Order: sequence, then C-alpha cells, then structure tokens
Amino acid sequence: MSGGVPVSAARRWLPHLGIAVIVLYCLAPFYWMVVSSFRRTSDIFDMSVLPSPWSLENYRAVFGGDTQFGRALLNSLVVAGATTVLTVVLGTIAGYALARLTFRFTNVVLAVVIATSMFPGISLLVPLLKLFTGIGWINTYQSMVVPNLSFALPLAIWYLTTFFRQLPFELEEAARVDGCTPGQAFRKVILPIAVPGVFTTAIIVFVVAWNEFIIALTMVNRPEMQTATVRISQFVGVAAYDSPFGTQMAAGVVATVPLVVAVLLFQRRIVAGLTSGGLK
Repeated sequence: MSGGVPVSAARRWLPHLGIAVIVLYCLAPFYWMVVSSFRRTSDIFDMSVLPSPWSLENYRAVFGGDTQFGRALLNSLVVAGATTVLTVVLGTIAGYALARLTFRFTNVVLAVVIATSMFPGISLLVPLLKLFTGIGWINTYQSMVVPNLSFALPLAIWYLTTFFRQLPFELEEAARVDGCTPGQAFRKVILPIAVPGVFTTAIIVFVVAWNEFIIALTMVNRPEMQTATVRISQFVGVAAYDSPFGTQMAAGVVATVPLVVAVLLFQRRIVAGLTSGGLK
C-alpha cells in the first residue's frame, strides 16, 4: 500500500478494463447470434454458452425451400455497391470543390448539405413512394439506391471536404508549375494522397447501405427484388405464429460475414483514413 504502487497500477489497468467491458458488451449480441444459429430448432431456447449438439439445420433452412436468400444477398450487394460508387464519385468531386473553391457562403452550403441528412428517413418515405409510383420505379434497384444516396452523400461530402482541407494547397501549386492542368493535378497528385479518406468513406457508406431496411421494405414488394435485411424479417416458421429464431440467426450471420471480412481486410486503410484528418 505504501509508495503509491497500487494506485499507479490501478491507473494503468483501469482503462484496459473499461475497454474490455465495452468490447464484451458490444460483442455479446453477436456472439449469441452465432451460437444460436448452430442450435437445433428444438434447442433454440437453451441458455448454454455453447450449442450441444452443434447443428447446421438453420443454415440449410436459410438457403433451402423458397426463401430466395441467395438472391436477396445479391440484391443487397448491387444496391450497396451502386450506392457506394455513386456516393464516392459525387462526394469526392463535391468535397474537393468545397475545400478548394473560395466564395462567400461556403460554410452555409456545408451546413445545408449536412442538414439534409438530419431529416428522419421515415418522413420522406410517403413522398418518395408517390414519386416512384408515378415514374414506374417501384420494385427496381434505383428505388433503393437513390434514397440511400440522398442520406449517404451529405455525410460523405462533409467528411471529404474536411479531409481535403487538411491537404496542403502547395501540392497543387507545384503540380501547376510542372505543367499540370487543375484536373490533372487533382487526378495525379491529390487523389492518390486522398485514398485513405476516400476508402474510409466508401466502407462506411457500404456498411450503412448494406444494413438499410425501411426504404427497401417500402419500395419493393416482389420477393426476387428484396434485399437481405428485408428477406430476413419475412422468414416464417414451420407452423402458424411460429417464429423462426434459429433461421433468422443463421441468416443474420451470413449477412454479417461480408461486412466483417471487408473490415478485417481493409482495417489498416480504415484506421489511416479516420486518423489522417487530424494530421498535418
């Protein structure tokens, strides 16, 4: 107790303990989802830490019968991929323009852009549904991509504008001295340096678009056009009023795997993009 050793040790270990508690709290639902997906239907309410016996019954049910879950995964990939590509392209151009162009109301424009993402998504569903019905977009990919774009693009523009402002303007001046046009300086000098920020934005947008539910549920009613999140919510049990918890758990695991793989493969780029904005 003397000399302050216990206090020093506590100060050193308490932050690690706090981080461990937070990580366990966040991962517990995912752990239970994975464990439950390997239980038999008759054991789904078993509270044991590990399933006994292990079973692939739920995974066979996910891809069996008329669930069309494989097609739903493909639909999610198309919607999330198209949303990500369009958001990154438009967000990069707009973010660079707002970061480099000087005019009186730059901050006002940025405030308006970010304000558009604060409207509750559900408040826009009725007018969008009426609009898309009138132009024949119901049960199409664009009826999901365009609303996703309206929510993802403002955040991408805001983040990329902040990121481009951190890059020294002298890089473009040096490129202009060497004979580059403004477009060439952007493509050959700025974009390669901005890869971490652009890549991080793309991953965030992809995850948000992949997990989107309410827009896909409203705009699409044909099973072959539904995304994975909507299809999971519509799984039915063997009998009436029977909730297929095991099948839904297995489908949740399958739908989460692409996101986990993407984050694990590109974690260094994601971290570099998130931290580069604070470095000069």
